[in-house]
Amino acid sequence: PYQLQAAITAVHAGSPSWEATDWPQVLGLYDALLGMQDSPVVRLNRAIALRHVSGASAALGALENLARPLDGYHLYHATRAELLADLGRAGAAREARLRALELTANPAERALISRRLAEG
Repeated sequence: PYQLQAAITAVHAGSPSWEATDWPQVLGLYDALLGMQDSPVVRLNRAIALRHVSGASAALGALENLARPLDGYHLYHATRAELLADLGRAGAAREARLRALELTANPAERALISRRLAEG
């Protein structure tokens, strides 16, 4: 699993920008990682890659079974908020952002979530 995690990191590090990331490769690496180390956090990260390959709707579907195990994890709610916003579901996105904000004390993360709340 550590080699797969390192490969995922290498793809990100070798990309000139977030948008230029080889998302199909990242998704394939997460698929392989799930075969070795299936966990809610790996599934969450895979859903982020899936968003960039197959769209927000597919990624949101991948999050459905993660609500219970990741309810106390701010990044689950922040990810869900971004997907909901992509799908035009502003009210639900706002609720998810508020939950993410409630769950984190990190000043940088709070500032980003607060900015996204203010943007609508």
